[in-house]
Amino acid sequence: MLTKSKKFYITTTLPYVNADPHIGFALEIIQADVVARFYRNLGYEVFFNTGTDEHGLKIFQGAQKEEIDIQKYCDIYAEKNKKLKGALNLSYDNFVRTTDKHHIKAAQDFWKKCYKNGDIYKKIYKIKYCVGCELEKTESELVNGKCALHPNRELEIIDEENYFFRYSKYQKKLSAFYKKNKNFVVPESRYNEIKEFTKRGLEDFSTSRLKEKMPWGAPVPDDDKHVMYVWFDALVNYISALGWPENYKKFKDFWPGLQVAGKDNLRQQSSIWQAMLLSAGLPNSKQIFIHGFITSGGQKMSKSTGNVISPFELVEKYGADAVRYYLLREISSTEDGDFTYKKFEQRYNSDLAGGIGNLVSRVLAMAAKLNSKSQTPLSPKALPVASNPKQIINPKLKKEIEKTKKKCKKYLERFKFNEDLKSIWDLIGWCDRYINEKKPWEWENKENSAQVIFDLLFALQNIAELLSPFLPETSEKIKEASSEIKPVALFPRIIK
Repeated sequence: MLTKSKKFYITTTLPYVNADPHIGFALEIIQADVVARFYRNLGYEVFFNTGTDEHGLKIFQGAQKEEIDIQKYCDIYAEKNKKLKGALNLSYDNFVRTTDKHHIKAAQDFWKKCYKNGDIYKKIYKIKYCVGCELEKTESELVNGKCALHPNRELEIIDEENYFFRYSKYQKKLSAFYKKNKNFVVPESRYNEIKEFTKRGLEDFSTSRLKEKMPWGAPVPDDDKHVMYVWFDALVNYISALGWPENYKKFKDFWPGLQVAGKDNLRQQSSIWQAMLLSAGLPNSKQIFIHGFITSGGQKMSKSTGNVISPFELVEKYGADAVRYYLLREISSTEDGDFTYKKFEQRYNSDLAGGIGNLVSRVLAMAAKLNSKSQTPLSPKALPVASNPKQIINPKLKKEIEKTKKKCKKYLERFKFNEDLKSIWDLIGWCDRYINEKKPWEWENKENSAQVIFDLLFALQNIAELLSPFLPETSEKIKEASSEIKPVALFPRIIK
């Protein structure tokens, strides 16, 4: 039985259901999937959560534009997001929708805790509001009178009585929390950013909207004239997904957890949500990993600018593992990265077809030829496996594999996915050089050829283990083919 210390919780943010899924969110959920698979491989009981954010003005306006029932609108787009699981070979355990009855009840219970603590109150206010961000905007945040992230949208002017959350009350507590937990936000640049944001002062924010103006939201407890502000309701998903408040044992076993989010969510995830948790008397999140954006020609991909790329189309053309590989290897873990089809196909041909695909093909072809020449072919029981350290393997190769394993573990614990994959491909390159140096195809010395091929089969098994969080389908194919000496087609070269 796993102990509590062997439980691990990870969650993505929840994308709005106002458009088809795009590769910007695909990057986030693939990164989270890699971490979840990594911890499962270490023996942890993992709970991996994702889902969809289905309330707020953006959704309300989207349904009106398409002239369909709002819940039906949400259902259609939630199903599209669910299809990412199969398309990208994801391993999440839970898909939460903020329109789920249990989630709405959890959000209401959370509201009651904050209200009871004196942190929710009413006041009249007037603000400029960006529907794209679902956030109010100060003059200093605007560029030519528009939101910098959504320049194609007109700002909404909201002038009404709302409920507010006493965000300002938690400035000192949050600053103290950040000081005590220096690895709370990764990377360090984002950690410093949120510290500075908090130091400048926090202002109370609206937590409700008048139902007569915007009816699509979780109902405010004991006030049927208001619905919850979308961020207040949506953030609660991280604990409602764990069964909070009814299933307190599961919540206590897995919370706090790791949250994966884009840099435009830094304030909400690492500050607003943490203040809300303090108000409700619950433990703060364990850690928040902030990734960058995917750009196209230097411009951020977003639904509002319309320059998005469909992950489904990429997968249909190139395969899930190829898409996973490009996003994890080419896009920096924490900075923005550019996507072009030219770069994608170059990386595919050089690293996948010409790298791992070529190595596997060479080794298995030589192993099959060795078996055909040998009076005692390698039987499945005699073949090397990564889990058997007692096998007689070239010491230099063993050392290279162990060095790569240590590097990969270190990089994955720090969310440096691109560096991890580079290390694995360095090992692939080492194996190619080993083949060229030892020349196992010179069959005159069968003992030499047999040992070199045995070494390489052992290397393939270990490479497959290292690849399993990143390219799960490829990993399984390599394990199976190298344990049975049978050909396998991995990544056919793209020829123009």
